[in-house]
Amino acid sequence: MSSSTPDTITLPWASDFHCHLRQGAMMELVVPLVEQGGVRTVLAMPNLTPPLTTTQMAVDYGQRLQALAPSVHFVLTLYLNPDLTPEEIGRAAAAGITAVKMYPSGVTTNSEWGVADLRAYYPTFAAMQDANMVLCLHGECPSDADKGICILNAEERFLDTLRELHAAFPRLRIVLEHATTRAAVDCVKSLGSTVGCTITAHHLVLTVDDWAGQPHHFCKPVAKFPSDRAALRDVVASGHPRFFLGSDSAPHLLSAKQGERPAAGVFTTPVLIPLLATLFEKLGCLSRLEGFVSAHGRSFYQLPQPAAGSAAITLTRAAPLKVPRAYAVDCSPADAGSQPVTVVPFMAGTELAWSIAST
Repeated sequence: MSSSTPDTITLPWASDFHCHLRQGAMMELVVPLVEQGGVRTVLAMPNLTPPLTTTQMAVDYGQRLQALAPSVHFVLTLYLNPDLTPEEIGRAAAAGITAVKMYPSGVTTNSEWGVADLRAYYPTFAAMQDANMVLCLHGECPSDADKGICILNAEERFLDTLRELHAAFPRLRIVLEHATTRAAVDCVKSLGSTVGCTITAHHLVLTVDDWAGQPHHFCKPVAKFPSDRAALRDVVASGHPRFFLGSDSAPHLLSAKQGERPAAGVFTTPVLIPLLATLFEKLGCLSRLEGFVSAHGRSFYQLPQPAAGSAAITLTRAAPLKVPRAYAVDCSPADAGSQPVTVVPFMAGTELAWSIAST
């Protein structure tokens, strides 16, 4: 990271290694906002309706995304499912698909097609290891009152599965996505170099008190206790190279967020890098920002680092960013229900200390 004055920062375009870009009208809104948030490399999640379960489905989706944002590099993923055989992994790798996403059944949005028994997929994981693909994990166990599992301990209860996968496939690159607990941070740090971890912007801000009764802060996994947030903040402030940005930005219509059962997801895409700059400054670790939003994740995903003199963004404190209260979605009334057809971003109506001055 370089600084021309104390009030500006110049960074490479950021890389977001976990983002929900949706489909249809929501996709048409969200995808052009990726660059507005300071990002030009984005790992696109496959939990659409229907999910991206074949190589051709993922390739077709990538083409639709590229048409909406030609300057963005979309890193494509597949949804782990019973038809994802070793043979299909070979086809995916040949087509340039980078990763496979594992959702435990029923834990989050569009996860009803998810996994119940990971051991059934060991041949697929072996093929991924040989093809040098990445396994992305939504690291939670499904809630089960009889087993004492709920949304507050589901991540910690999953960590033994992460350890088992790493032991069984030590060359397979595995990402524990959107960590929310001290236990998850300690677990990833204890494992080998092929295990990485993404952290979201909103989990660096929120604790359990912030989402209880506030649907626009409700996400899966939920934000946990202040001590857990402190662990997330400490590891990003340390500059640990296996912890990097995965925003898990997940937009939902206002009607879905404020309904009887609020949808899980926080929308940070359009303000992502100004938000992180503001937060890292408050944490006293602004010098770690470039590693977190660019270098660490690109290294883990084996993408080239930006060359000297390549395209960059400049952040400034001279013009604070006023976060919009909502973004309009151009969709049919049937999709919207009776409420306004809008998406509410994280930190809506507030002001961030940093904004993007130029690109």
